[in-house]
Amino acid sequence: MKDLNKVLCLVDGEHYFPVTKSAIDKLEDNGYDVQSLLFIGGTEKLRNTNVDEIEKMFGKPVRFGEDHSKIPYDLISSLIEEYDVDSVMDLSDEPVVNYEKRFKIATVVLQQGVIYQGPDFEFKPLEEYDVLENPSYKILGTGKRIGKTAVSAYTARLINSEDKYDPCIVAMGRGGPEVPEIVRGDKIKLTPQYLMEQSDKGKHAASDHWEDALLSRVLTVGCRRCAGGMAGQVYITNMLDGARKTNELDCNLIAIEGSGSAIPPIKTNKQIVLVGANQPIETLTDYFGPYRIKLADLIIITMCDEVICSKEKLDTLISNIHEINPKAEVIPTIFRPAPVESIENKKVLFATTAPETVQPLLKSYLEENFKCEVVYISSHLSNRPLLQEDIDKYIDDVDIMLTEIKAAAIDVATKDALSKGLDVVFCDNIPIPINDSYDLDNAIMNLVHSAVEDFNK
Repeated sequence: MKDLNKVLCLVDGEHYFPVTKSAIDKLEDNGYDVQSLLFIGGTEKLRNTNVDEIEKMFGKPVRFGEDHSKIPYDLISSLIEEYDVDSVMDLSDEPVVNYEKRFKIATVVLQQGVIYQGPDFEFKPLEEYDVLENPSYKILGTGKRIGKTAVSAYTARLINSEDKYDPCIVAMGRGGPEVPEIVRGDKIKLTPQYLMEQSDKGKHAASDHWEDALLSRVLTVGCRRCAGGMAGQVYITNMLDGARKTNELDCNLIAIEGSGSAIPPIKTNKQIVLVGANQPIETLTDYFGPYRIKLADLIIITMCDEVICSKEKLDTLISNIHEINPKAEVIPTIFRPAPVESIENKKVLFATTAPETVQPLLKSYLEENFKCEVVYISSHLSNRPLLQEDIDKYIDDVDIMLTEIKAAAIDVATKDALSKGLDVVFCDNIPIPINDSYDLDNAIMNLVHSAVEDFNK
């Protein structure tokens, strides 16, 4: 028998009490310590609503929501806290709950840091390690390819511009190093040739911490991770070791950067959540989208170009986000390319992960702002075979390979360009608010100052 596990049980009125009582007895026979029962709906077999009599039958405290037709989400949360339970066991069933409602229950339960489980499922809360000895913030996302690294680098540059802060970014990626790797972006210039040398040594030189170091010019620590659970937990990562390394470095503000929709397992003072306007709206408002959104102190919506996200969809998304997390500031943005070196009067082949729908916007922006001629834009930077085809087709017609720093940027785009004698220029992506009513820089710095205040408390 395992150690006693304090449990709150969710039950319904679609089961006869003797049947539910048998389930409770089995739980306790299996080593669970049932603290309380909460009826979350259903009346078909609910013959008796006298709480005293029901408690006498079960020998446990019993609670009902005010409306039997609605799941009392707030009451679930308060009872978890009241009884200090380790898990919530769901013994209810259709029609009281369905997939959508169970995800909402899971969001409530996981926010309280306890396990949500049923007969054939278990969702575990995010494990967070409190190891940082400096003020910190976390950047996490609701999906992949929504600009976490670009926003992370932008944020670090902005923070670094204030003399009192020396930021360090700790990033975890699918191709990160076996041992956490320090890159002194604050002291070395990361040229295409240098990154090619690292790639030739077997390193993933386009991993997020290399991109952060090159674009933000700050100290970075690279880590790895594998897999991402539905609520953001990773299967393996060495980020705990990477985070601990920052305690020995000359930095005084730590940015912990997520990967895809996976959430870094490091406790921070504040959290920025990135939402992609290109994502299906139901993945943000249902499932575990609300769980991530509720973690945020600041929410940045990326990729809000109308060719990607209509105004109607964006308005709906913003409204839904405010409803899910009314306390967080929400700022919708677009990305625009920013070469780190001059490309003036050059013919350019631009490799990006941006969708083809925004290529005309990117082409005109580059040509107008950086006085170049964009011969071709490849949106296949995350697809090596197709990227290779685009390079082979256009490389003889250009002077410069302009590329974002993604997986194939070094060992395909940079390698091929250098072998042809072309210059390679890396490209940043700058988040820009969709209009002047939003102040992204001020929102970021307010979050940073708040993180410092929290840490000092």
